[in-house]
Amino acid sequence: MKKTDTQNSKSNRKVAAKSSAASGLRELFIDELKDIVYAERALVKALPKMAKNATEPKLIAAIEEHVKVTEGQVQRLDQVFELLGESNRGKKCDAMEGLIKEGESIMEETEAGPVRDAAIISASQKIEHYEIASYGTLVAFAKTLGEDEVASLLEATLAEEKEADTLLTDSAYNSINFEAAEEDEN
Repeated sequence: MKKTDTQNSKSNRKVAAKSSAASGLRELFIDELKDIVYAERALVKALPKMAKNATEPKLIAAIEEHVKVTEGQVQRLDQVFELLGESNRGKKCDAMEGLIKEGESIMEETEAGPVRDAAIISASQKIEHYEIASYGTLVAFAKTLGEDEVASLLEATLAEEKEADTLLTDSAYNSINFEAAEEDEN
């Protein structure tokens, strides 16, 4: 069957980009860096709220430690911007805003205790997975652009995000989820 002229013109149409859209990989890379630095700065503010709402001491300690790690990641991103000769001014990250808002909502909708702790871990892991995806992409972009020193800095952050995710999984599986399940039984 032959395509009609209407079908051909539809398949050949491209979505028009906004005037502020990235025109090349380097520009996209910088745009994505501005997005993640905004996200990390937002997390530095949001994580203490999560720690305050958690009840399990190991979870509280893990979140408080991750605040310090995140502050270091922001400093590392500042280094990246400096190496690239770019401004470190962030760009609003809608994804992180949504993830933080979801985490706040989960805390409001659960009572203090194991169930809320499980919810905090769930929200935190969603955040970690977003960061892992973001940093993985940024590392690939940096390598493609020949920015080896930048790639190395971003890989260090990627490793930290993966470690945080593993710690959250261990906390959930080794105690908190079971305590939350026991609460259901009572």
